[in-house]
Amino acid sequence: MKMEEYALVVAGGKGTRIKSHLPKQFLEVAGLPVLMHTLHAFNRYSSTVQIILVLPEDDFGLWKDLCQRYDFQLPHRLQAGGETRFQSVKKGLEQVPDNSLVCIHDGVRPLVHENLIAASFRLAAIHGSAVAAVRLKESIRMIDQDKTQALDRSRFRLIQTPQTFQSDLIKKAYQVKEDSSLTDDASVAERAGHTISLFEGSYENIKITTAEDLVIADALLQSHKK
Repeated sequence: MKMEEYALVVAGGKGTRIKSHLPKQFLEVAGLPVLMHTLHAFNRYSSTVQIILVLPEDDFGLWKDLCQRYDFQLPHRLQAGGETRFQSVKKGLEQVPDNSLVCIHDGVRPLVHENLIAASFRLAAIHGSAVAAVRLKESIRMIDQDKTQALDRSRFRLIQTPQTFQSDLIKKAYQVKEDSSLTDDASVAERAGHTISLFEGSYENIKITTAEDLVIADALLQSHKK
């Protein structure tokens, strides 16, 4: 029997690097706040996927105001996050039942395609995990004090979200002790002893972090409307 599918969308950014008074997930691009584009992507994938949106509790009022202003009625549940991403995901997972699949995704990756989401669920059902990753386009060097060394870029991948897991696996993994090296869900699962399965992500699936990312995301979203 097919397992139920959940989308855990985490959006706790403060907009510091964009130098905005408004957190980046609420900034408007291509006619909608970033976060609404992200949630629409999951709804395009499937109207039955259950969306859990993890926000700082202080942002609940702002989000509800935006939903009214943009007439955003896509069904989703709100969950208060924690001080860190690790804590926010852990809190969100409390709403995900056992024996299901959960796709954990950055709220500020609004260009995730429904085919990417579908692949993540399909592969996680088979392998336990499915983490989107792309090949490096540019050369890389490792810095060691006052020296640098060229590395073989073919041996490395840039890790994205979605990162999708069988819920029993990732909920148990999040019982590990938090530390600064656990930068994503794959690293948490790996710390708990699980092997991580990668699949091909997308260069369009950018994470909005800096001001230029907003410009790029707006251009790409606008091009998709044509």
